[in-house]
Amino acid sequence: MASFFDEIEKNRIRSMVLMSLFSLLFIAVIYLLIDVFFGGGIFGLVFGVLVAVAYAAFVYSAGDKMILRVSGAKPADKNKYPILYEIVDGISSASQIPMPKVYVIEDQNPNAFATGRNKKASSIAVTTGLLNAMSRTELEGVIAHEASHIYNNDIQFMMVAVVFAGAIGLASVFIRNILFFGGDRRGNNGMLFIVAIIVGLLAPFFALLLRLAISRRREYMADANGARITRDPGSLANALIKIQAYGNGPHPTSVKHANEINSSLYFANPFNKKAIANLFSTHPPIDERIKRLQKMY
Repeated sequence: MASFFDEIEKNRIRSMVLMSLFSLLFIAVIYLLIDVFFGGGIFGLVFGVLVAVAYAAFVYSAGDKMILRVSGAKPADKNKYPILYEIVDGISSASQIPMPKVYVIEDQNPNAFATGRNKKASSIAVTTGLLNAMSRTELEGVIAHEASHIYNNDIQFMMVAVVFAGAIGLASVFIRNILFFGGDRRGNNGMLFIVAIIVGLLAPFFALLLRLAISRRREYMADANGARITRDPGSLANALIKIQAYGNGPHPTSVKHANEINSSLYFANPFNKKAIANLFSTHPPIDERIKRLQKMY
């Protein structure tokens, strides 16, 4: 069985492969965009490469800030949330990672996620619903799960996937709309109509690629490591039970700012069980996660 250190190295390699894959696909989309307006050729290829390099640099430097902003996360007031800060500080010390920045999302749906460039530049965001629903030990379990994602370098992998997939999906929709509603500016309607159909399929394809990239094994691994850090798998299991009960309640809601692109970041599936997106969940079945944790008693 692979050790945690083996998994961390695998995650580093997967991040590099994923960045390369998304960069190539991003270049292809930019090339198509240039082709629509000016014709492709070497100019379109060179321009696509330059844009991909610039965007990759942007993802590394500011991708986590974009994710936090899109998710509606605000810096947590230390005076307002002293227990949260105390827990994050204690868990990060136990996890042997620098203290992450702490954010709060105004949302009644109990959930959380971690993001960042690396262990030294990481953030943990929790919803107000999570803070209201969990006991201290349950909150410690959730924070330990998220700290495990940071320790295992999952945050780099997920950030690259989320930001690149989102950009490519939007660019694909933009190209499709131009071709369908704006027409071919160079008179090759037949060929570009075929291209439009292909490009129009890219957005859902990248959502699928993202779901495949963010494997369920990562969640199981973070659960196990989080239970190891707190030495209390029962509290983490209870946190999941409460989240499950909320989802099965009379008025369940989805996390307000969650979507098909960023849903993989969250501690638990952020969508209402009745939402169609739940059919394609990025997370393992919550019953199975609870069962595995309860066996650790």
